[in-house]
Order: sequence, then C-alpha cells, then structure tokens
Amino acid sequence: MQALELLAPARNLECGKAAIDHGADAVYIGPPQFGARAAAGNSVEDIAELCRYAHVFDVKVYATVNTLLHDDELPQARLLLQQLSDAGVDAVLIQDMRFAPSNLTQTGMAFHASTQCDNRTVDKVAWLWRQGFSRAVLARELSVDEIRSIHEAVPQMELEVFVHGALCVSYSGRCYASEHCFGRSANRGECAQFCRMQFDLIDADGNELEHQRHLLSLKDLNLSAHLAELIEAGAMSFKIEGRLKDVAYVKNVTAAYSQLLNRYIAAHPGEYVRASKGVVRYTFEPDLNRTFNRGYTTYFVHGRQPRQASFDTPKAIGQYVGTVKELRAGSFNVAGTASFVNGDGLCFFDSDKRLKGFRVNRAEGNRLFPLQMPEGLKPGARLFRSSDQAMESILAKPSAERKLSITMALSVLPDDGVAEGFVLSVFDERGPRGAYAFHAAHQLANTPQHDNIVRQLTKLGNTPYVCTHVDIPPDFNYFIPSSQLAEWRRYVVAQLQSDRVAIHPHEQRVAVPDNSFPANSQEDPLMQCRYCLRHELGFCEKHGGRKPVWREPLQLRLGDGRLFRLRFNCKLCQMEVYANNC
Repeated sequence: MQALELLAPARNLECGKAAIDHGADAVYIGPPQFGARAAAGNSVEDIAELCRYAHVFDVKVYATVNTLLHDDELPQARLLLQQLSDAGVDAVLIQDMRFAPSNLTQTGMAFHASTQCDNRTVDKVAWLWRQGFSRAVLARELSVDEIRSIHEAVPQMELEVFVHGALCVSYSGRCYASEHCFGRSANRGECAQFCRMQFDLIDADGNELEHQRHLLSLKDLNLSAHLAELIEAGAMSFKIEGRLKDVAYVKNVTAAYSQLLNRYIAAHPGEYVRASKGVVRYTFEPDLNRTFNRGYTTYFVHGRQPRQASFDTPKAIGQYVGTVKELRAGSFNVAGTASFVNGDGLCFFDSDKRLKGFRVNRAEGNRLFPLQMPEGLKPGARLFRSSDQAMESILAKPSAERKLSITMALSVLPDDGVAEGFVLSVFDERGPRGAYAFHAAHQLANTPQHDNIVRQLTKLGNTPYVCTHVDIPPDFNYFIPSSQLAEWRRYVVAQLQSDRVAIHPHEQRVAVPDNSFPANSQEDPLMQCRYCLRHELGFCEKHGGRKPVWREPLQLRLGDGRLFRLRFNCKLCQMEVYANNC
C-alpha cells in the first residue's frame, strides 16, 4: 500500500511534539544554523529529544539545512550533518548542491531537495534523482497536472507538496529582493518580506494606478479540498508551512489535515496507509478558518485563478463572523450566526480600506461592547475574528492524545526441568513485537485470576500504548502477584520504546554525478513570479481579461521612493520584478 505522509512544522521542541500528538507523520525543524528560517533554530539536543519522541510512533524528523553556504562554512556544515545523523534525524533538506548526496559520503540520513532548489520541471527533478536525492519538495506554484507529469516521468522520486500556509510570491530560491533592498538574503534564512510591503503602481507615463497597496502580498494556501487530486497525481507527502507559527496553529492545522487524510484512506481500503502509527483522539473539532490566515487561495492547483492576493493587508484577518447591524453608544450588534466571548479580537476594513482591529470587552449574545468603540465602524461593515478566544482556550490545554494499540498474550513457559516461568508476548498493527520469558513459580490459584491479570497488564497510563486485548488460555489457573505483573509490564513497555526509537534505516541512494545542471536561460530578475499583477487586476487578455488602459512598462514604488520595473513574460506566463537600474 502507498504510504501517505502529513508533514508538519516544528518551530521548536514543543511545537514538534504537539504536531506528533495531533497526527503528523513527519515534522521538519530547523537546526542551530543553516536553516531557511534563521529565527527558528533549535539545538541538536532538542532535535535529538524530538527524534526519540517521534520514533515511538514511527514519525520521521527532517532537519532544514537549506540555505546557501559560504565556503568557510562548509566544514561546520559537514559537522552539523553528522551531529544531526547521530541525533536520529531521518532526512535533511538541502539547497546548496555542494551538499548533494553525490558530493558526500553517506551519513545515514536521506536527502531531500528543498523547495528553494526551484523544483518545477521534469528535467530538474530527474537531475536531482541522479544526484542521489530521494525526495523533491516541489514548487508551490505547480498544478495537479504538472505534478502528475513529474511523477510519471520520475516515478521513483518521492514528491512532497505544500498544502497549507503562507505563500512566497516568487518561486522559492529565486527571490533576491530582500537582499537587494535590505542586505538580508532569503537564501540565507533572513527574508525581510519585501512582498508584504506597500507599493504604488506607476505606468510608463508616471500615472499612479494604485496607491500604497500590498500588491505582492498573497493570501495563504489552502488545498484541504484537493488532497485526493494531489494523491492521485503522485504526491506522497503533504506539507504544512509554518516554522514560525505558534503551537496553537500547529495543533489545529495538523489535526484538520490528519483527519482529511484518514477519511481519504478509509474511502480507499487496501490502497493507502498512513506513514506513521498510532490513533489520535482529539478534545476539539479542528477548523482551518479559526486559525491564523490572510484569507485563502488554491493558488495554481487548477491553473491560474483570480483573487490570489490580499491587496489591503498582509496581516491575518481570520474568520468572517457577520456584519455590523446597529450601533449604539458604547456597543453594536452583529448580524450573523457566530457566537462571541469576552476577549475576542475583531477587525474590519474602514471606508479607506484600512484594517482596523479591536477587542471585545463584553459579549452579550450578538451585542458586543468594545473597551473603546473603534473609529470608522459603520453599519454594514464586514467583521472578521482575528483572535478566537474560545479556540485559543481549548488549544492552550492538552487537546489530543496519540496512542499505539497493542495486544498481549500470556502463556506458560514449558517446564525445562530447571526453572518455571511464563511468556508475555506483544503484538501491534505490524504483527509480533516480541515474546519475553519471565521465571516465576507455577503457583496454583485458589480464585480466578483472569480479571486481575488483565487489569495489571493493561495499566499503561501515560505511556504511548493502549492495550486492547490480553489473551489468556482458558485453563490458565496460576497465581501471579500484582507487583510481579506490573514489573513485567514495565519491562515490556521499555523494550517496545527502545525498539521504536532506533534510527530508521534509509535507502542508500546511488548517486550518479552529473554536472549538467538544468540551466536557466533567463536574465536573473529580483523575483520570478507565476503570480501576475496584470492578471490579478483583471487586465490579462490571454486569460480573458480587459485590454490594459495603461502604457507599459509598469513600476512598483516603495514608500521611500525606490522603483522596481515589472516585466510580463507572457511566453512563460510569469511576472518578473527588476531593480529599476537593471
């Protein structure tokens, strides 16, 4: 059966454990250095602890060593790779091709080509396979059909796709705007989020077409309704973006996608299986609308779509909860079905399209009393909940429990004439896990022992296991002290955990050195974007839009006056952003 993997982000050890508890099959985490999110680095010791926790459930841990390196950093990076391998990491994500498997001795880990490698063509993915990579993290911009074409051409390569979270407007790895403008390289983990800034849009005659809007700021990706298509196209790992997100975000989003994958697998018996083990029980109903989001887009999953950007704000606006109906002194009521609690954070766009936020001091049904009435709030304003106190309160507590189901069988150790004893065998979903012999006297019982034996052996408490059945022969009539049964149980659990936390064996990919790196024949702009501002504004004639009313070239202007020229490369169906002097 094809294994399907839900891959969740781990900002830190706490987030990593929460992701595992809430149904992740794998987590990705940044090491102390060389990760594409410099602000999300973790010690090797914490990563080792996460590996021990994860491997109990056969969950894998991937480390992001996905920046471009300076020559003098290479020895330190090689040392880090060995430390990560020793810590139990299952795979590393790589951007710098000096660390392609073909250039390294085996470290015991698998190697994944990070999305920063700009993995969007059959040729590129085939080349990466020849270099020894076992997985390619595909560009976020690819459609289902493009993913299928790559899978059919390179079926042996694992394909990982983003399904949820923030979107970079440029092809990942091909954005140099932050470095050009602020000296902070995105390929060194220091992106200054140039794309979230406000710009004027200027035509060739100096006319201002748009004033101080977030013209490059994309909505967040949400492909929760398209998992089936992605699976059937050949993707096997489904990635949630968010190594800077908090634990509540990780819990909610991981739980939502885990349940969706389970439903798909249940609808296709015998075809698919989750990549890790364990059953998760939740104390809440996950809801993607009740967590951080800038509004959602399916991006290019079915080709070019309208309304991919959020021009008015780069911030999270959250869930739509209704419209303002009536204002009174110090309060207003809301038309809609949402319920509110004290402390909820709400926001709205005023008449100038500026986002305004406020807190609910007191909620009485659908009548809300802010601490101070927000300026610009009018009847008819659409309200969004940017901070959901009820959801946050649930997720601040333990909100999921993950357990591995086991069964046990107790039998009598055959009398060898030397010592008497019993055998305790353990089974999980994979089959037999071990049979453990314990020497003890065969003391006949005066009363039935079945219920006490079951009770003692199944007291697994806060271990990762739950015992669903204990098989005891009908003629079993021996007395075993409860303390002895508890000792056996603890020993068996320790053996199970020791077995599962061993480092996963990895396929040893045979690399074929190949210097014919797929070339990019285009002049390097600051950004290469599949997203197109002309299309977003409704002026792409190729896709049914109106004829432009301006004269090109268009330019973006930052608030400090710096200009950036736009080039619409219709042959490649992409937009390119250049510094004005290029």
